[in-house]
Parts: sequence; structure tokens; C-alpha cells
Amino acid sequence: MSELDDLRFPIGRFSAPASSMPGVRAAHIHTLGQLSKRLAKAVEGLTDEQLDTPYREGGWTIRQVVHHIADSHANAFMRFKHALTEDCPTIKAYDEAKWAELADSKKLPIAPALAMIDGLHARWVAVLEAMTPDDFHKCFNHPEHGQVGLTKALAMYDWHARHHMAHITGLRGRKGW
Repeated sequence: MSELDDLRFPIGRFSAPASSMPGVRAAHIHTLGQLSKRLAKAVEGLTDEQLDTPYREGGWTIRQVVHHIADSHANAFMRFKHALTEDCPTIKAYDEAKWAELADSKKLPIAPALAMIDGLHARWVAVLEAMTPDDFHKCFNHPEHGQVGLTKALAMYDWHARHHMAHITGLRGRKGW
């Protein structure tokens, strides 16, 4: 892996888990349940200048990453709810790179995104913890990626949370913040 890949994928690329055992799912749910606290701590005390620093050359700023997590996980929550209440629905994809260039992601303080993540994850974890083993076999159709089971989607968002946390904490470590 090149240095650019190390910065882009600090925890490696997503790999679907070989197992969907309850303990594995519980660990993924725990990651999502702890994200808002861990994220708030990771960005605590950062100045606007620091928040507007890209985590790598050509990458998003920390501010954009925080807003992206809110956007992405809001979409994920809705995808789970659709999958739990419909028969493998086709979900709406979105262009995350274009969303990250919108004014809210580039200019807005991160407090609204952090509050959104906190409330969203409280609700999402409540849904996840109430799911039955059969619920984890439900799916949604992604226009670009095909059929995605909720077990895989849960693992993907566990990875997504840790992936972007590593962008922030890695930059802080490299800069000595």
C-alpha cells in the first residue's frame, strides 16, 4: 500500500466479514453506539483553521468529514428502515463527493452535525438492537452495488465510522494537535 493509500484508507479497505454471528454484529452495533462520543472527543478543541485542514492532500477537510459522517449515516439509517419494512427495496444513491462540496459541509460549524450524529445513532442503535436474526437477512438494492444484506451493511458502517475516525485522529497525530 502506498503512502497515499495509507492516508486514504488508514484502517484498510472494507472487507465484508466472513461471519455474521451475534457477537460480531454486537461489536459493530457497539462501534456505532460509541461513535458520537468518540467523534466529539476527536474534534474537541480544534480551531476553524484546523477543521479546514484536509486529512490528506486532495482529501476532505475535517469539517467535511464530520458533515459527511452525518450525511452518510442518515442515509444508512433510512436504508435500514426501508429494508426492515419493505421487500428488498431499491434505495436512492447520492453523490457523496458533491454533497461534501455543498455550503453546509464546507462552511457550517460542526456542532449541528455532531448533534445530528448523536441523535441519529441513538435511534439507529435502538433499531439495530431490536432486530431479530432474521431481520439481518433482509436487504436493499443499491443502484450501483446491487443487493446488500443488512449484515453486510452493518459491517460496512462500522468500518465507515472507524475509517473516518482514523482520518481525523491520524491527522491530529501527524500535526501534533
